[in-house]
Amino acid sequence: MRPPFFPTILAALIALPAAASTPITLDQAMDHPDWIGTPVEAAWWSWDGKQVYYKQKRTGSPLRDTFQAGAKPRLVADTELAKVDSPDVFYSPDRSRMLVLRNGDLFERSLKNGDLVQITRGASKLDAAQFTADGRGVQYRIGNDWYLWDRASKVVGPAALPRAAKDPAATDDDALRTMQLRLITTLKRQKDERDAMRARTEELRRIDPSMAPAPVYFGDKVEIENSSLSPDGRWLIVATAPKGSDKGRVGKMPRYVTESGYEEFDDQRTRVGRNMPAPHALKLVDLRTNKVQELSFDVLPGVNQDPLAELRAAAKRDPLKGNRALRVIDGVDGISWSANGAGVAVMLRAVDNKDRWIATVDLDGAKLKPLHRLTDNAWVNYDNNEFGWLPDNRSLWFLSEESGYSHLYTADTATGSIRALTQGKWEASDVRWTRDGGTAYVMCNRATPGDYEVCAVNARTGAVREVTQLDGVERFRLSPGEDKLLLHWSASYTPVQIATVPVSGGAATRLTDTRTADFKARTWIEPQYVAVPSSAGGDPVWAKLYRPAQLEAGKKYPVVMFVHGAGYLQNVSKRYPNYFREQMFHNLLVQKGYVVLDMDYRASKGYGAKWRNAIYRQMGHPELQDYIDGVNYMVKNHQGDAANVGVYGGSYGGFMTFMALMRAPEVFKSGAALRPVTDWTTYNHEYTANILNTPDIDPQAYKVSSPIEYAENLKGNLLISHGMVDDNVFYQDSVRMAQRLIELKKDNWELASYPLERHAYVQPEAWFDQYRRIYKLFERTLKQ
Repeated sequence: MRPPFFPTILAALIALPAAASTPITLDQAMDHPDWIGTPVEAAWWSWDGKQVYYKQKRTGSPLRDTFQAGAKPRLVADTELAKVDSPDVFYSPDRSRMLVLRNGDLFERSLKNGDLVQITRGASKLDAAQFTADGRGVQYRIGNDWYLWDRASKVVGPAALPRAAKDPAATDDDALRTMQLRLITTLKRQKDERDAMRARTEELRRIDPSMAPAPVYFGDKVEIENSSLSPDGRWLIVATAPKGSDKGRVGKMPRYVTESGYEEFDDQRTRVGRNMPAPHALKLVDLRTNKVQELSFDVLPGVNQDPLAELRAAAKRDPLKGNRALRVIDGVDGISWSANGAGVAVMLRAVDNKDRWIATVDLDGAKLKPLHRLTDNAWVNYDNNEFGWLPDNRSLWFLSEESGYSHLYTADTATGSIRALTQGKWEASDVRWTRDGGTAYVMCNRATPGDYEVCAVNARTGAVREVTQLDGVERFRLSPGEDKLLLHWSASYTPVQIATVPVSGGAATRLTDTRTADFKARTWIEPQYVAVPSSAGGDPVWAKLYRPAQLEAGKKYPVVMFVHGAGYLQNVSKRYPNYFREQMFHNLLVQKGYVVLDMDYRASKGYGAKWRNAIYRQMGHPELQDYIDGVNYMVKNHQGDAANVGVYGGSYGGFMTFMALMRAPEVFKSGAALRPVTDWTTYNHEYTANILNTPDIDPQAYKVSSPIEYAENLKGNLLISHGMVDDNVFYQDSVRMAQRLIELKKDNWELASYPLERHAYVQPEAWFDQYRRIYKLFERTLKQ
């Protein structure tokens, strides 16, 4: 199957020397990325805004160092670290103080004189830190318990103690118990003494603020999954789920190469539909009395309407009874209090993924007040769910895709009126407000979907202004004085660096360049950003094109199509790519006579809701059409050889490689499916159920979307590559596909296994071996 002279060619390729204009070698491209230069990780302002600090990984080590940015970055000595803040800071409403979370402990910094006070030492799992409404203290959570630090006394004590247990003071009605207490005097006397002690303790708690509050009991049939304390300390909202809900069957993942020399086994996650997320209930607690009231979901519009009713009936499943199951939304703080503690909003999502609600709470009436509903016949995005309160303590801001794109909205909670601040065919995200609520800074991609800047949005007029001009902004922070932005930015061959820019705009001051001299000295092929016409109509498919500067007249070039992973991910941007090794590999392929196209197929991030949910109930179908359009574009415009087209990618890209070879074998001649999904019924619930519902309700969606159902169509050349301890896409996926191909007596395929690699490969040797196989596959099959 392999020409006998090929190892000589590969050896020559691998041995090419490195120089400024020398082609990249496979060994270099797949080496540990430290040779490129370790990127800037977290970066933050000093408390007074006069300095910028950042963290950076040491070359050849997992350890991180802290640097002070400047004309020549300065390594911060270990002895100085106790005086330096961290990226995790939270400001008081009046911006006179800030909280610093460092090494798991909490500190308070005065922004008037810089004084730093340590609040906790050795606390575990501390989170949700916030200032009290009166500014006199700090609240934070450890586990499910809430604590209060009083600035004047420096005392720390519990503020709220929710418990998923039966109240020991409560007794069930029981005839035998009643009889015992009636007949046995000693038992009755002991009970009366306990009751008296308990009543006395509660009486003292009411009059003595130095005593810890009593626990709040929610019963032993629930689990506490989230809680939020009002800044004024009066109210607690708790999200509970039924205790002992079905966790689904857990498989075992074997590890064959171990330190012990024996096989070892890890638990796997459960499969989609086998562990439905447990529904939440919301409880409101008045901490003055410990009275618990449930916040009914009945008032939410559409909560009792089943969008899956037809599919449920077709699958002969029981119809929905009552309300749909809801959960406090994941990925953001789904419960948000106004700074004064007078208002609270919750963000809820249906377990069936079709609706998202924002509601405020009538605290005195213990009722939800619906404010906004976002609904989608496919699925509501799990991204772009940021929301919170404005400084006036009566207005909310939030992101919504209701226009088809993620945009910024404000809502008056008193009147219910909602106003869109941004609009258009672009996405707003990562919202940061000024202290007066007059301006919102957001990530924006207004010029093209892959060109990311920071935009300033005027809260009064809705006017949008681009502040930056870097094309590849990753994230940002507003300075303490609100006069500058600290930017994380990147470019095609520049890993994440930092810069500052005035909020008024203008040229950015670049603070770092951590690339190595070897990497910077090389000449790279800059990708061309091209808009591929879509046969489906509507918007084009954006792609990155890698090709020689000049094509030889009359020559046809073999085509390699790259498919990014994750499905909902954007790789066609002007930022440093997630797939930087693959980008170097594309340089190598161009050097060896290929043309390469990397596409943001439908379902990719950054293009709006319609683009994202085009794959609903048909994964691999719209995307495949996009790739066929891409092949046609390459043939028509870049001398691509229609008879010699290859495709490769990992994870979702591996899944799409299968779909290409098995659903369009007349177009794709060879492909490499890396850590691929072969059957969506084996993947996780959180991702898959959004797109395909669940296998019990929508089996047809799983059938048409799973490559293993099309294995009989394979005609081309296939490489399957998979880490054997992959805890995301299980190695079992590739093994099942291999068995299917064996039973179908298919030829020209192979399975390469990597015993120590998980989903994201780590070791350079594994990267090299995998891409050596891909390169050999394309050389063997795509070149005449």
